[in-house]
Amino acid sequence: MTADAIKHQLTDIFRDVFNDPTLEITDEMTADDVDGWDSLTHINMILGVEQGFGIRFSIKDVRAMRNVGELVQAIAKKRAN
Repeated sequence: MTADAIKHQLTDIFRDVFNDPTLEITDEMTADDVDGWDSLTHINMILGVEQGFGIRFSIKDVRAMRNVGELVQAIAKKRAN
């Protein structure tokens, strides 16, 4: 799965979790860039990603991600294994 394909699917997940049909993600995006991205929505977003991509993240994986670009890389790595 390419990074672009991951971003496309990830955009749908973000739009659903944050209830914003116009939300566009970028590699540099962090929680500070999205209204309503708090600890609860972060958990919901991670769960949505895990379900949407059929993967599981460890707590260590989640803590290591600093932005959406790193999330995309983590998804790609999990999907490759």
